[in-house]
Amino acid sequence: MFAISILVLLSITAQLTADHGFDVRHHLSTVTTYDAAKDIVKASANNIPDGCTPIHLNLVARHGARSPTIKRMRELDKLASHLEELIKDAEEQKMSLEKVPLWLRGWKSPWRAKLKGGELITKGEEEMYNLGIRIRERFPELFEEEYHPDVYPIKATQVPRASASAVAFGIGFLSEKGTLGPARHRAFAVTSESRASDIILRFHDCCGKYKAFRKSQEPAVDKLKESVLDEITSALTSRYGLNFTRKNVAMLWFLCKQEASVLDITDQACDLFSPSEVALLEWTDDLEMFILKGYGNSINYRMGVPLLADVVQSMEQAIKAKEEKHAPGSYEKARLRFAHAETVVPFTCLLGLFLDDSEFQKIQREESLEPPPKPPQSRNWRGSNVAPFAGNNMLVLHSCPSNSASKYFVQVLHNEHPIPMAGCNGSDFCPFEEFKEKIVAPHLKHDYNSVCTVQPEEPEHKPATSKLSRLFRWLFPMQNDDTQHTKDEL
Repeated sequence: MFAISILVLLSITAQLTADHGFDVRHHLSTVTTYDAAKDIVKASANNIPDGCTPIHLNLVARHGARSPTIKRMRELDKLASHLEELIKDAEEQKMSLEKVPLWLRGWKSPWRAKLKGGELITKGEEEMYNLGIRIRERFPELFEEEYHPDVYPIKATQVPRASASAVAFGIGFLSEKGTLGPARHRAFAVTSESRASDIILRFHDCCGKYKAFRKSQEPAVDKLKESVLDEITSALTSRYGLNFTRKNVAMLWFLCKQEASVLDITDQACDLFSPSEVALLEWTDDLEMFILKGYGNSINYRMGVPLLADVVQSMEQAIKAKEEKHAPGSYEKARLRFAHAETVVPFTCLLGLFLDDSEFQKIQREESLEPPPKPPQSRNWRGSNVAPFAGNNMLVLHSCPSNSASKYFVQVLHNEHPIPMAGCNGSDFCPFEEFKEKIVAPHLKHDYNSVCTVQPEEPEHKPATSKLSRLFRWLFPMQNDDTQHTKDEL
């Protein structure tokens, strides 16, 4: 008995120690802030060979941290009403409220008075501003020239949080490069395509087949989440003595993510859940992202081929300028794009990131991948790493004249860290021609229109129906088929 007691005590102590080191801000899937996401990945050594110089950079970035959308704000208002009803019911049944956290009693949404939502918040502005400064400092050879929109084009979607992110980035990227005000800012251009036709940065909005696929899959995804939500609903009901519903728990998890990322509050909604429950809820979000935006179906990323083609074209133009010795300032040095998780996640998949070699071969053959394993099993596919707020992929083209095998190489940085590419034998530094052949070419054999155009269904063949025949059926509904056929022929 004593030995068993010791084992139980050791187990509890180990759990407490593990929980003490647990930071919910690292487990918010795609609502994770960029600073928290960067903390998750350990810095990698720089493997760039001596003599290699960056000559061009492609950036594909998600917007920075934002407020909840107005739809979600209204849902939080409803949550407040539901929580109030739960507590009132418990009081009427003379149940003890000792287990109920004080903050929950009389809780009101911090966004209840807002009339608009979804905008870039101060934290998001800082994420993008600091990213702009870091990129400029990391690649001084690329950003030593005077700014011109043809040399450093900055592109964003027409969604305000994306264009605002581009502006915040540009302010950092061009800080002290101008003459405006004490901080020496300078004006710069941000260009956008129409939402209705932006197949490079908002391809998901223009892809009819994808929209149909997503609509058909969303109910099934919700069904997959139910068992986890039911399990946690039962646990929370027992723990706090309130009759939570599955929908209540889903919204409390949403509230936790918003409080932790936007308000930096972790001791309210997030504190309702144990670390193991957070891990399960995070997994459901990651599973949804995998199925509806990631490797779960090839259409999720194949619709992004215009963006991939645009990236490769820009690198080929940079190589041509290098080979033909174009004058500095006469050609593009970096192409900087600001969009959404729906852009960054498919682009990440097109590059084959977060895959092992066998998985990469499967997507090349357009075979389905297994979904990310359920905790406590480990997994590579995590929204907090793949597409946090301000999450990004950078493809840096290097000139390596001393290399006899290839003069040009592509390095892929994910959230500013070198990341191995399964399509390039696990290297983050890939010969350009190999990058094009093994990673890019299998995707570019697909045309955006063929991937996305919904083919009209063949109409069922029906005999022509005249006004006379319709009138006949209305007047004589009991006539048999033979009589009807005769009347139709007249």
